[in-house]
Amino acid sequence: MDVKAMLDKMKLHKRESYNDVIQLMIEDNLGLNEKTKKEIEESRKRIEKGEFYTQEEVEKMFGLR
Repeated sequence: MDVKAMLDKMKLHKRESYNDVIQLMIEDNLGLNEKTKKEIEESRKRIEKGEFYTQEEVEKMFGLR
C-alpha cells in the first residue's frame, strides 16, 4: 500500500496534517513497552488467522442479543 494512502486512512479528520498523524504515531510508539508491542503483534497474527470473535458472537455468548 502507498504510504500516502496509509496516512490518509489514519487521519482523524480531513484537515489533519500528515505531520500530525506521524507525530501521534511516534507518541503512541514511544508509550508502548516491549511487552505491549509483543502482545499487539501476537494479536495481529491471531486476527490474520481468523482466530477472534465478532462483537455479534460475543453478544450472543453472553445473552446480550
